[in-house]
Amino acid sequence: MALSMEPAAPVIAVRGLRIQFGATVIHENLDLDIRRGEVVALVGGSGSGKTTLLRAIIMLLQPAAGSIQLFDQEIVGIGDSAAFRLRRRFGMLFQQGALFSSLTVRENVAVPLHEHTRLPAQRIAEIADLKIALAGLPADTGAKLPRELSGGMIKRAALARALALDPALLFLDEPTSGLDPVSAGAFDELVVQLKESLKLTVVMVTHDLDTLWSATDRVAFLGEKRVIGYAPMRELTRAEHPLIRAYFEGPRGRAAREQMCRAK
Repeated sequence: MALSMEPAAPVIAVRGLRIQFGATVIHENLDLDIRRGEVVALVGGSGSGKTTLLRAIIMLLQPAAGSIQLFDQEIVGIGDSAAFRLRRRFGMLFQQGALFSSLTVRENVAVPLHEHTRLPAQRIAEIADLKIALAGLPADTGAKLPRELSGGMIKRAALARALALDPALLFLDEPTSGLDPVSAGAFDELVVQLKESLKLTVVMVTHDLDTLWSATDRVAFLGEKRVIGYAPMRELTRAEHPLIRAYFEGPRGRAAREQMCRAK
């Protein structure tokens, strides 16, 4: 008789989350599971708390109540030393790249390696160059300063830094914001390729409807202070909730869906 297999524990498990600033409640009783190896996007209208939720998950703010587990480890109330160790297991790409302007790209990518390892300088430089190549940048990019890069190259350099420690989890905040359609599409393709080749779990905040269609496995829609829809795009766009319908049934939403259908 075959043994039944228990489903794998989620990489990220959020339960009963409440986040508030003073009297303003952003999230109330929010639940969310993210499975290993999937790309999940957090979407919703302005003020729905997408980036706030992301910041709580990466331990940049403490919730008022509830539980967040990363790799089965509770992070609400986590101590500094435990948080430092856990941060080595994920990478973060901030919306504007957040590169250090006075450092070269290679030096920027090397920052997490200097912070979290005791590798010799030469080995760190070699790893940095490898990550720069992995992000799809030319070899000479490592010696350049951020001001010498285009917007798309800055995003890729920041992605290389986020990958420096071989993370299992990758967080992206508006990764295609400010990019032209060609650069945005190429970045989406890169994220999918990296997910598959490196076995990454990716969580992103995005307003880019093309990204939602082309790069995600599931999309979590935030509204009414919680997750009100969570499914692959083809299912989510058929949801009856008025907030979800309003978000996806506007001209931009319909255009993105039609473009994806033509591409298929």
